Amino acid sequence: MARRLGCQATEAFPSDVIVACMSRTLLLVALACVLAAADTKPEYEMTTYVVGFFHRGPNTGKGGPAEAERLQAGHLANFGKLAEAGKLIVAGPFSDNTELRGMLIFKLDSVDEARTLMEADPMLKAGRLTLELHPWFAGAGLRVNGPKGAK
Repeated sequence: MARRLGCQATEAFPSDVIVACMSRTLLLVALACVLAAADTKPEYEMTTYVVGFFHRGPNTGKGGPAEAERLQAGHLANFGKLAEAGKLIVAGPFSDNTELRGMLIFKLDSVDEARTLMEADPMLKAGRLTLELHPWFAGAGLRVNGPKGAK
């Protein structure tokens, strides 16, 4: 009897021995592939965003409720316009009522472009908020699901 790859050939079942040896070899190859894949780190496509942080402005709390409502409506309309244009990915307030009021993330390549787009924001123009902008390098494809029922 011959011994190869841990298989023992017999005259009665030579094809079974060949199949068993091939199966073991394929199993070893598959195991090696799985182990090699486990050692590789996932690769992410990266891109540049601009992230902004809203802070309380020097005029926070000044003016009456009607003015605050008007400014807030314009502030949100500005976000809607930028989101519709595909430039603003997400924006929203922080709920802990600190000096840091909210944040936004733009799909833009430059802080200067974000600054230009935000110059017309009523809350910034009125000094109710200030905006701190930073370039941010992160995984591509950042998105937010639209409102329920939207197509």
